[in-house]
Amino acid sequence: MLATRALRQATAHGVERTPSIRFIGRRQIPSNVDHSPQPHPASPTGSLPANFGNGNTHTTFSSYRDSAQQHGPLRKSIGSQPASRLGPIVVPQGFYADRNQLPERFRRTPLTLAEIEAIETGGATLAG
Repeated sequence: MLATRALRQATAHGVERTPSIRFIGRRQIPSNVDHSPQPHPASPTGSLPANFGNGNTHTTFSSYRDSAQQHGPLRKSIGSQPASRLGPIVVPQGFYADRNQLPERFRRTPLTLAEIEAIETGGATLAG
């Protein structure tokens, strides 16, 4: 039976619908909230790290940004010198800097002339 049909029948027979959720009372914002750092209730040690909360050492956003790391360092010194001064890039053994340094079976296969033609024409040459 559809829910709307059941509700209509209930109202027709004088049965008042009572919601399943009961609210305790009006929402109240607490007057004082403790914002001090607390360990997570499921923490294995039950305490904060030793160096946590030593204070904010940054007085400005600029000083914070100089020491911050997001996806690598955000320092301004990264782009301050040209790459030629940094020296050659040394790739560790087992890593490859270019796909052409990989073994033959992992390299890209070159495109054939038919594939190039199909790409350039949007596949129009395939429909004969």
